[in-house]
Amino acid sequence: MKYIIITAFLFCSKVVLSQDDLLSMVDSTAHSEKEYITNAFKSSRVINGHSMEFIGKNVLDVRILHRFGLLSDGAGEMFGLDQASMRMGFDYGISKNLTVGLGRSTLDKELDGFVKYRIIHQSTGKNSFPVSLVAVTGATRFTTVWPEDAVYKESKHRMAYYTQLIVGRKFGEAFSLQISPTYIHRNLVPTTADDNDTYAVGIGSRLKLSKRTAFVADYHYVVSGLDKNRYKNPLSLGFDIETGGHVFQLHFSNATGMNEKAFITNTTNSWGKGEVRFGFNLSRVFTVGAGRTSK
Repeated sequence: MKYIIITAFLFCSKVVLSQDDLLSMVDSTAHSEKEYITNAFKSSRVINGHSMEFIGKNVLDVRILHRFGLLSDGAGEMFGLDQASMRMGFDYGISKNLTVGLGRSTLDKELDGFVKYRIIHQSTGKNSFPVSLVAVTGATRFTTVWPEDAVYKESKHRMAYYTQLIVGRKFGEAFSLQISPTYIHRNLVPTTADDNDTYAVGIGSRLKLSKRTAFVADYHYVVSGLDKNRYKNPLSLGFDIETGGHVFQLHFSNATGMNEKAFITNTTNSWGKGEVRFGFNLSRVFTVGAGRTSK
């Protein structure tokens, strides 16, 4: 009888062990499935520059951007609130990895458009990749009316183009960081001290503060192509506030322009001299095609 009990105990232990091993294997298999990282940023823009995030397939993102005057203008100008530049943009997600957009800025009356494509999506699990890789290309055009004898009257002289590669990573739930090498070509530059080609490196980051708020920073260092005595590197600091289908962003910046050519090559104000502007970005998304949104 004793031997029968011992034998039965060993058999049951083996069965239990086998079941545990099987459950462990199933759990391991489940964890090895590829999972794409989302919400690295709450918007497709950090502040001025593109983020590694996408709006999703069949989604229209209506974006209203304001940049006010300098805070240093004082109470007489309501600390810049009496002055404002605006950009209205419409971005559309053709697929979860492809977005196109058009915009119009009051500053220099510029039209701009872009195409944004995600080459690699950061993921975990099987065949994962530690970063996202995004390519963006776009163009801008002056529509300001110039005197008939001005060189800007020719359409080709009103054009500028940019190409950008974004390498970004979401580190845990709270922090995201990206680097954006950028090339800009202007067909016509304002002075002989400027080059037609400008090279810059952008840095964007997001620090989650609560479920619906985050601190964001957006900086672009101009490597070459501009007169450093006249132009400054654009730096913007702000807060994202998510409210349902809206993302509302409050920020401070030394840049006035709201497209890559404008804020990278035309920023003349300096944080060191207190030449800072208050501004906000408002993003509202709508599903306008068949299917559900996806990031």
